[in-house]
Amino acid sequence: MRTIAIINQKGGVGKTTSAANLGACLAGKERKVLMIDIDPQANLSVHFGINIHDLERSIYHLMMGEADFAGVLCSTEIDGLELVPSEIALSGAEIQLVGMVGRETILKDAIADSLHRYDYVLVDCPPSLGLLTLNALAAVREIFIPLQTEFFALEGMSHLLNTVDLVKKRINRQLEITGIIPCMFDARTKLSQAVLDKIKQYFEDRVFNTAIHKNVRLAESPSYGKPITVYDPEAQGTKDYIALAEEVIAQEERLSAAQTNEQMEANDG
Repeated sequence: MRTIAIINQKGGVGKTTSAANLGACLAGKERKVLMIDIDPQANLSVHFGINIHDLERSIYHLMMGEADFAGVLCSTEIDGLELVPSEIALSGAEIQLVGMVGRETILKDAIADSLHRYDYVLVDCPPSLGLLTLNALAAVREIFIPLQTEFFALEGMSHLLNTVDLVKKRINRQLEITGIIPCMFDARTKLSQAVLDKIKQYFEDRVFNTAIHKNVRLAESPSYGKPITVYDPEAQGTKDYIALAEEVIAQEERLSAAQTNEQMEANDG
């Protein structure tokens, strides 16, 4: 099982688009996928057709101890993909969490006994580095960072990377950045390629080979409550996210081997 937070503290970089469509494509590859929406804007939930205004239970109630995991789980029209939805009430959770004991690990504790059923758990984080994002980082082992291939792509990255380092030292020693997703790529411009080259120089082999192209159909699909694979199976966005999912799946063997080596070294020590 892989647990992955999809994070960037900047908005409008393709974070939720990547979370939703990568999850749908992984499920299309016969993986069992759990999506967790921990963003109060609830865009991931809307992307899968959830009416967030009619929700009786959401991740807010799970984190506040007012519902269990089964009580907040929603099915989707994608076989093999389930969702823990969000809603605007979650925006008040950060204030409520401040006074709680173990406030950074509330999400981790709430979902720990239910994750064994899934091959992938993808957490869509808010565009901030507050307590909700810290809860996501405490609950996962991996981080994917979507970066737009535009001029200010790497702006603010040092703050994000410093936060990841602090979480790794103090809360979650297993946490690693294992994927950078280049988004909004425009093959017609030299700028997109130049920025992509800079991203690869900065993050090296953690950058996925698949770049997500700018695509009108991709931008339209959330308003219809559908991932791009359902909204337009022939769109460029569908092809891009299927290719990305195949890359993510290909990581499994390498990551498994690395974890085995780490365990053997720990046992030898």
